[in-house]
Amino acid sequence: MNLNYKDLGLKVGLECHQQLDTKEKLFCSCRPELFKGEPQITFLRRLRPTQSELGQIDPAAYFEFQKGVKILYEADPQTSCLVEMDEEPPHELNREALDIALTAALMMNAKPVDEVHVMRKVVIDGSNTTGFQRTCVVALNGEIQVEGKKIPIEHVSLEEDAARKTGDDGFIIHYRIDRLCIPLIEVTTGPVIYSPKEAEKVALTIGRILRATGKVKRGIGTIRQDLNISIRDGALIEVKGVQELELISKVIELEVQRQLSLLKIREELRRRGVTEEQIREEIVDVKSIFKETRCRIIRKAIKQNKRVMAIKLPGFSGLLGTELIPGLRLGTEMADRARFWGRVGGILHTDELPSYGVSEEEMEKLMGTLKAGPQDAAVIVADVKENCVDALRAVAERAKEAIKGVPEETRAANPDGTTRYMRPRPGAARMYPETDVPPIPITTEHIHRLRKALPELPEQRIKRLIREYGINEKLARQLQDSDYGGLFEVVVKETGVSPTLVAATLTETFKSLKRDGIEVERLRDDQIIEAFRLVSSGRTSKEALPEIVKWLSKHEDSSPMEAVEALGLGMLSKDELSRIIKETISQNRDLIIERGQRAFGFLMGLIMKKYRGKVNAEEVSRLIREELSKEPKHKSAD
Repeated sequence: MNLNYKDLGLKVGLECHQQLDTKEKLFCSCRPELFKGEPQITFLRRLRPTQSELGQIDPAAYFEFQKGVKILYEADPQTSCLVEMDEEPPHELNREALDIALTAALMMNAKPVDEVHVMRKVVIDGSNTTGFQRTCVVALNGEIQVEGKKIPIEHVSLEEDAARKTGDDGFIIHYRIDRLCIPLIEVTTGPVIYSPKEAEKVALTIGRILRATGKVKRGIGTIRQDLNISIRDGALIEVKGVQELELISKVIELEVQRQLSLLKIREELRRRGVTEEQIREEIVDVKSIFKETRCRIIRKAIKQNKRVMAIKLPGFSGLLGTELIPGLRLGTEMADRARFWGRVGGILHTDELPSYGVSEEEMEKLMGTLKAGPQDAAVIVADVKENCVDALRAVAERAKEAIKGVPEETRAANPDGTTRYMRPRPGAARMYPETDVPPIPITTEHIHRLRKALPELPEQRIKRLIREYGINEKLARQLQDSDYGGLFEVVVKETGVSPTLVAATLTETFKSLKRDGIEVERLRDDQIIEAFRLVSSGRTSKEALPEIVKWLSKHEDSSPMEAVEALGLGMLSKDELSRIIKETISQNRDLIIERGQRAFGFLMGLIMKKYRGKVNAEEVSRLIREELSKEPKHKSAD
């Protein structure tokens, strides 16, 4: 779909989050890393919203409370302590993390605050044991340049990362608190981004600056973007958790399409004369209609002695099945609300009932019972009574919002660029001061010291890499945008391997492996360095590197040498290689007689295919040419 985003009034603001690579967590001395294996500590809690100082309850917090779930927290003593368990007050703010955040802020021309005050942000979805997230603003009013355009940086903040969700079983959600309290920098732009591609470029520029500090983590989950998206006549939608840079533009494109589709539905409802007042929460028990039904979903619910209840949506006939974007319909959005508020598996509606085995006779009885006309729709839920009622009330509320147009809400990003309902937009009542952490004055001397030690900016570094290491501009830019840009110089200095080979492996090879599903991010820096050291010492070949990486990604605690031994990728001796080449030439003498020196390519390919990873390509090439030169000269047949 070709859209004119300027005419649509698209505005996007970014919130870029990146984990910092510190020695300790933000408010304790625990190791800022994830643990593997089974948790040694578990505890169960239910979080509740509290009133703000103004006596208000945040709508997002109330929404989470309404789910009625409990949280089972899992912990390991190496990565979590009483602070993360909310059994001990937080320690002082991590000064290393603060300096990293201030450094990044200065690189974005932001003005540091005079005093850092830690605040509490209400979050009761279970991702924080406390029921709030600790956060603090470190700098304001910065700006960056993106293709000649000034992008305002509203603020740079330092905050604790959330716990990671590991699963759920009904009304109990599982969270591991190893990630909780890992230092996280947040960079927020003004809403001055007017196209999907521009948003991607802005995020890339911010990412480059953060990586330039040399103090950010890499890998899946260490960086994520939240997007605030709006169009004219639409609504402000917050999309959370976009992890892939390449996904940003797609998320925006699909969100714009979703809002445009919802606006079309609004216009159709207005044309039909549908008003909010017509949407009544008149919920009817319709179980008796489906006693002999062939619909498996309803039949299963009846067998479990559950209720079957329905609600009429006046004027919504044919609209619930309307596709907003590929894979998402208005009925899907209603189902999301029903699941969250009513704790049900989903809904059935009249636009799709026939495909679920509901007969024409059952349809007629249903519509008659609800006193529904040809332009009306009906929604069915099968569950216990309380859940049915809550779910259908949520459906009615979403129908009222459809009459207005696009509801403001927070949505979660899916891996394919689509989004799903997450919760209502938070209000202003979710922030209040943290009383357990003292404020930290930011002195002029402190900022002066940080300014003197500022890292080089991305463009400066690209030029230096080309100059010092002799790599081309393409590789230098790929390194700058790579998670492994900082490791490149370490590998070259410690191993002596060709800078071009190191750069190409860390960028192009690693990227290709990731596309093939290899979890490259599982490798530690020391494993990567050692793999290159094996190449430099002649114990394996550069061609073996991809196979070594693949093996190590599945054997995290193993060494590159163990990978070489397991895969049989040790280098052949010179004598053995020479013997193999002589044998290969002997076996293909007829071809050599026919082609002469032109047989080189065939012989090279033959040996490399069979012994790739065990031989050095340059050495193979030299020895083949050497042996071919000894062969009698023959004229090739024309």
